[in-house]
Amino acid sequence: MKPDIHPKYVETQVSCGCGNKFTTCSTQAELKVDICNVCHPFYTGKLKYVDTAGRIEKFQKKFSGAGYASLKPKKKKKAEPAPEPTPEPAAEQS
Repeated sequence: MKPDIHPKYVETQVSCGCGNKFTTCSTQAELKVDICNVCHPFYTGKLKYVDTAGRIEKFQKKFSGAGYASLKPKKKKKAEPAPEPTPEPAAEQS
């Protein structure tokens, strides 16, 4: 290994969005995560929606009343046929 080209490997404080904190080692001094082993649905057995941008509420609001009917394509209006051109009377030549 070449000397002085690798990042420093330091003890890291990890903090989760649920409030849990633990220590590990990394190249960064501090890490912030959204989900950890304390609040992850796989480990807790509870269903939890992870929605940071409000996408679930937006989807539910959009499709709440209509169900799957709003996913069907809308019917196109049939175009009215153009009126047939009427022949103009021939102009008399004098």
